[in-house]
Amino acid sequence: MSLNELTITEARERLRKGELTAAELTEGCLAAVEAGGALNAFVHHTADIARAQAEAADERLRTGDAPSMCGIPVGIKDLFCTRGVPSQAASRILEGFLPEYESTVTQNLFDAGAVMLGKLNMDEFAMGSSNETSVYGDAVNPWKVDERKLTPGGSSGGSAAAVAADLCLAATGTDTGGSIRQPAAFTGIVGLKPTYGRVSRWGTIAFASSLDQAGPMTKTVRDAAIMLGAMASVDPKDSTSADREVPDYEAALTGDIRGKKIGIPREYRMEGMPAEIEALWKRGAEMLRDAGAEIVDISLPHTKYALPAYYVIAPAEASSNLARYDGVRYGRRAKLAAGDGVTEMYERTRAEGFGHEVQRRVMIGTYVLSAGFYDAYYNRARKVRALIKRDFDQAFAEGIDTILTPATPSAAFGLGEMNDADPVEMYLNDVFTVTVNLAGLPGLSVPVGLGEKGLPLGLQLIGRPWEEGSLLNYGSVLERAAGFVAKPDRWW
Repeated sequence: MSLNELTITEARERLRKGELTAAELTEGCLAAVEAGGALNAFVHHTADIARAQAEAADERLRTGDAPSMCGIPVGIKDLFCTRGVPSQAASRILEGFLPEYESTVTQNLFDAGAVMLGKLNMDEFAMGSSNETSVYGDAVNPWKVDERKLTPGGSSGGSAAAVAADLCLAATGTDTGGSIRQPAAFTGIVGLKPTYGRVSRWGTIAFASSLDQAGPMTKTVRDAAIMLGAMASVDPKDSTSADREVPDYEAALTGDIRGKKIGIPREYRMEGMPAEIEALWKRGAEMLRDAGAEIVDISLPHTKYALPAYYVIAPAEASSNLARYDGVRYGRRAKLAAGDGVTEMYERTRAEGFGHEVQRRVMIGTYVLSAGFYDAYYNRARKVRALIKRDFDQAFAEGIDTILTPATPSAAFGLGEMNDADPVEMYLNDVFTVTVNLAGLPGLSVPVGLGEKGLPLGLQLIGRPWEEGSLLNYGSVLERAAGFVAKPDRWW
């Protein structure tokens, strides 16, 4: 096994035993990143920083001061601000932006000894489900069928591709409507979206502030527990950061779920659901039942309104957040003609700097927030959001411990396959995931099997708020029962 193929758990053990150095592990991953260029997962390389961090990690290991992520090479989604390293959110409008500060998430990881290999590709401003809206070009799924290049999902597509292809041991992602869980399912890895407020948003470039949440993308559930423990913190710089102690998530992985109630929501049985998704869902429920859990049919009646509510709320918040990008203080500024004033500068800069999907969502958001439509759209969507949250609250109050659903409505599709389709068809990729963001709950995607075309499929577990430890424990049981060990054939 090559060093870059190790899990966090395996590498941590070998590092602490002195069987491996952080420098050796980092060089193994840097070589893999170089060899994996065809996947277009890494868009900014930080080899010098990685080597310096690995050297510091080795010193900590020698002195016995080895925190949870000490010496572990990771990739960082381009949405996280990293001091002195390009942080563009995959957008032309942030061209040349070098933050003078570190995001709380990356600082927490570095404090825990993690090593940054570079910045990862993504959909522009995290707006997309296929990683096809990036200024860097498409990220590519390492899984391949009939020589077709497939999407790794989005918006954290670069993160998913890098972890699935063993370019790094783990990666950071962000999830506004499924942007960790959907790409994790498409690439056969584990993706965790924590409870809203569990992980600081400070220094993470905002898409929709009431929905965005950072989380780990890893090779195993145990790795996700380790990485979340390093990422999460109370942060006075983020007013939405919850003042809650970060528990030992790894200690929660007991593997015992006997007597626990697993909810199966009938509303997630969508019309036209592929048979392989239905079969996978049924098999996942049987695995949990065999482990001693009780399977209970439940109702989440407002689920059918989640997607339209999300695609009102998220663009509304995006239009507000993205108003700050005007070419005045940093980032790209359009060239002006003689006689042009500040209005022309704003218009040209934003027209040139934002891609089509971002422009579409900003326009939708501006429309639903306008004086004549605020109550008809935005306020109504907020009320629907409250009803969706109430559905979950009621299910948990009635004794349901976690909820099992599909993670995606299909396996990964081909790059370019939906370019000419109605944008709503692309948005339907989020049909199983957006409810979790609207309700502020934790959600976990676990790879469970391969579909008819040999592509990975995942199931989603939805947990009670603040109970990521229990959620990860259910995920570990599902992971062990599924025994998913498949890897993509190397072609890149």
